[in-house]
Amino acid sequence: MKKYLILLATLVCAINIHAQKYLGGDISLLPTYQQNGTEFKTGDGKTLCPYKIFTQAGWNAMRVRLFVDPSRAPQANKDEGVCQDIAYVTSLCKQIKKHGFKLMLDFHYSDTWADPGKQFTPAAWAEAVDGKSREEQIRILADSVYRHTATALEVLKREGATPDFIQVGNEITFGTLWPTGKTDPYNDTNWDALLTFLRAGVKACRETCPKAQIIIHTEHAQEWNTTERYYARLAAGKIDYDVIGLSYYPMWHGTVRHLGTVLDSIKTVFNKPVMIVETAFYYSHKNDKWVQDPNQNGDIYPISAEGQRRFTEELVTMLRRHDNVTGLFWWFPEENESGKPVIKSWINRGLFDNETGKALPAMEELKKFR
Repeated sequence: MKKYLILLATLVCAINIHAQKYLGGDISLLPTYQQNGTEFKTGDGKTLCPYKIFTQAGWNAMRVRLFVDPSRAPQANKDEGVCQDIAYVTSLCKQIKKHGFKLMLDFHYSDTWADPGKQFTPAAWAEAVDGKSREEQIRILADSVYRHTATALEVLKREGATPDFIQVGNEITFGTLWPTGKTDPYNDTNWDALLTFLRAGVKACRETCPKAQIIIHTEHAQEWNTTERYYARLAAGKIDYDVIGLSYYPMWHGTVRHLGTVLDSIKTVFNKPVMIVETAFYYSHKNDKWVQDPNQNGDIYPISAEGQRRFTEELVTMLRRHDNVTGLFWWFPEENESGKPVIKSWINRGLFDNETGKALPAMEELKKFR
């Protein structure tokens, strides 16, 4: 009888581990809002600590980006919230851990935004490889990736803020550290460089934070063929990682239904769990310099709090049908310009109204993911 009880307990434990889901957001600019005295409010207008609001909404994890040297970022990017150096990130990560959340660290191997349109090599690293042969560039940049990754993780460990998940690069379908590591899933150019950089980053993670799960993050969820080719190249290169991370925004990556089809294909082809490490949709276009039409993307969902809620409801409903999806993270949920301004142009995809500071209805919809 005792043997059967032990077996049952083991099975229950395994089921619980399998069922664990992580819900949260990338709150990389939250300290700046707090330093400026911004008030975060519940949907009914009660001012609360934002961490408490997130906890009440069922969140159990947070994501934070880290740049190499954001002091060297263009001023326009600083105006958009690029400021997360290791000192800033360490302080934020300590708060995240203090409030009981799991931590995802997102390495942007750049001084500024790293995304599908730009993966600028950090200025100091670019200076180090200037005039060197391609082989020397790869060696020097791989060493830079390793040292930067290991050093940052050692600082966080020392301060009691060890990450639970680590992204080795941000939205790297087309590589990182351009031009040396610029790639395309459809041709062989520079894949030797990218795989070398990824191995260096992964090695630093495994050595410094052996219990952390490593995420490789891409952003072409709208194209299954591209996604498949990319992760097949990682498999062929024997890259050691744990989770496939995807960005999914309906205005760029297709319908929720299409994402579901891609998730089905990932489950069939790759034996990896998936996390949606970035998602969001608009509730407004006010004070948004990137939008010319006040109804832009309104054909997908209404540009309103209700439209944002509807998107979230449909996304969560679909994701709950996919047992390979273990995480869902909203990008920039803390945007809240109701107090002293923090960013020059509003993005209006956060989970707090920029005019009132109140939590939006989508916050409650996200809770259903868990």
